[in-house]
Amino acid sequence: MPRYAQLVLGPAGSGKSTYCSSMVKHGEVVRRTINVVNLDPAAEHFDYPVFADIRELIEIDDAMDDQALRFGPNGGLIFCMEYFERNLDWLQEQLGEDEDDYFLFDCPGQIELYTHVPIMRRLVNQLQNWNFRVCGVFLIDAQFCVEQSKFLSGMLTALSSMIQLEIPFIHVLSKVDVLSKRDKKRLKKFIDPDVYQLANCELSNKFLGRYSQLNKAIASVIYDYSLVKFYTLDMSKEDSITNLLTEIDLSIQYGEDFDVKEPKEIEANEQDEFHDDDDS
Repeated sequence: MPRYAQLVLGPAGSGKSTYCSSMVKHGEVVRRTINVVNLDPAAEHFDYPVFADIRELIEIDDAMDDQALRFGPNGGLIFCMEYFERNLDWLQEQLGEDEDDYFLFDCPGQIELYTHVPIMRRLVNQLQNWNFRVCGVFLIDAQFCVEQSKFLSGMLTALSSMIQLEIPFIHVLSKVDVLSKRDKKRLKKFIDPDVYQLANCELSNKFLGRYSQLNKAIASVIYDYSLVKFYTLDMSKEDSITNLLTEIDLSIQYGEDFDVKEPKEIEANEQDEFHDDDDS
């Protein structure tokens, strides 16, 4: 039977680690085991139990402190991820071989990992070779997307990652719970947007107004091919987490291979429980 994985992606500060923590806690409530693998060599602390940690293989300080390499933060991160890519057997050993496992991969926030270099694509290919069904969960801070121009920018970032990785994608507007009531109302038009309308909105910034035709062209690509749709995530509402996880599970067909009890089997089990109660 297959195993399942979410690649939790998004810019730095979009709430990826908080998302992983909330999913783990939600799994505990519904009696479902969700494991988290940290793939950020620069991470410092976690609010969730770490199943496997890339820092056991390499840390960003290893690259930045090396006098021969002399890397800065971004160069050091790329070096660490390239080293990780060359040592994927370490990850395979950490993941084990149990069936039906469900993993979240808490990924770094540097966008170039998903748009410029093939590291994450090769990770996806390897996971699929290990019989994982993989989807990407791309988070964007909802506070960043309450304006038309910023929303289109966020869409393009998500789209470039989706094209690079070629896996099912769920796009999430995170941190909805910290928005003001006014911004929550404004956000509604971005959840399933009419991107033509967004692109045609009057822009007060004259510089941005010069690129109205470009905005319309971008909107055409997004709308005509139904490439991006956003789901909202409000961490303060359990239903919001449940609904999002349901959409993700559908994208990777989680649960479709589980054994389904026949009606007679269910009835027999209920009768056995009833007689056990009588005996007591």
